[in-house]
Amino acid sequence: MNTSENPPAGDAPGQALAARRCPCGGGDVYGACCGRLHGRFAADGTLAAPTAEALMRSRYSAFALAATGDLVQAEEYLLATWAPETRPAQLALDGPADESGDDVHWLRLDVESMSGGGPFDDAGTVTFTAHFRTPAGRHTQHETSRFVRRQGIWLYRDGEVR
Repeated sequence: MNTSENPPAGDAPGQALAARRCPCGGGDVYGACCGRLHGRFAADGTLAAPTAEALMRSRYSAFALAATGDLVQAEEYLLATWAPETRPAQLALDGPADESGDDVHWLRLDVESMSGGGPFDDAGTVTFTAHFRTPAGRHTQHETSRFVRRQGIWLYRDGEVR
């Protein structure tokens, strides 16, 4: 049986990633947390976040893993989880340091509050602070994100960055 907890033999990089603590800070390993959502999307395009918070955490993890080069489909996942009416045509994700010297290390996610966004809601907000480091020092991004649920699928609508 191939699950995120039991990747196929010979999949050492995937096993190592699945066994690491999830970047979202939810307290579980990646393979049992956001990795399940990313893996399902990679396998068959299914978007399966059960709540707005779970989607927000999986999106943070996608950004964090794109920055380390560990999630090849990060841009595809982020665009697919974005509501069509506010979705950009493409994203410029942070990747591992390139010749420009730009290097972003996502350090921590603090979820501060939620409103709605549960399994029986059609809308919700999540307020969070994302902590990151660049060559210029440590920074934070404080945001209130809005989510909508359509046909049972949670989507990121937009956010207010402060």
